[in-house]
Amino acid sequence: MSQPAGLITTDQLAAILGDPNLRLYDCTTYNEPVPPGSDVPYRAVPGDKTFAAGHIPGADFLDLQGEFSDASSQHFYMMPDVAQLEAGFGRHGVDASKTIVLYSIGTMMWATRFWWMLRALGIDALVLDGGFDKWKEEGRPVERGAPKGYPATTFKATPRAGFFIDKTTVLARIGDPATVIVNALGPQFHRGLEPSRYGRPGRVPGSVNVPAATLVNADKTLTTLADAEAKFAAQGVTRDKTVICYCGGGISTTVDLFLLAQLGFDKLTLYDASMGEWAKDPALPIETN
Repeated sequence: MSQPAGLITTDQLAAILGDPNLRLYDCTTYNEPVPPGSDVPYRAVPGDKTFAAGHIPGADFLDLQGEFSDASSQHFYMMPDVAQLEAGFGRHGVDASKTIVLYSIGTMMWATRFWWMLRALGIDALVLDGGFDKWKEEGRPVERGAPKGYPATTFKATPRAGFFIDKTTVLARIGDPATVIVNALGPQFHRGLEPSRYGRPGRVPGSVNVPAATLVNADKTLTTLADAEAKFAAQGVTRDKTVICYCGGGISTTVDLFLLAQLGFDKLTLYDASMGEWAKDPALPIETN
């Protein structure tokens, strides 16, 4: 299988760096630990400091929790309304006529989260394979300081239906033979073998496990499409089914969604609140072992 259409390599990005049609964004956020017993599973910290310490030349910075999430929600990173997204992306110069490239530090999941959000708004972006880590490891140019940004645009979304669902929809799909529910957390959390920072240990009943971590190589690039397809097929994830993906907070599972989309799956959706909601709600069933 060829390179996924939604990916761009470091070589390819280097070839267009400085092109006026490029819109390049660092999407990094950090989930920092919180004291035991805290009401939240982690503290969301924007990657603006690591951006200032070093970024790909010309990049702008996107603050997921601060600008592109629903501040009224008790859960981090929840998809906000279209008006908020149009205003935020417009401020940062997002333009569908440009080449939009997303990257992050440490893990590609922050970039793939923005990729999924933009896709839901009708915009197709590219994700940098290996992110800033691979770029820096290869000795490519690095810029320091605050983002200079791009000229603002009047961003107008063309929302695509069905990209995000809530717990009621997930509950209704449990046991549906036309649906497969995919958990992107690690196997120890999927099986409920370790305490969960989200609440009750375990998984959505009937869900299968394709950990996002198993879809990424040691150098932080994504695995091949052939390997990804084999991993999904082994769990019964097939193109004829509606695929619901979830994780802890709707972030790491976008790695699964990204690869599924590149494989040609077209009935994909994200349970946005994920285990951050499900595990804390005693009215919702949970499964272990």
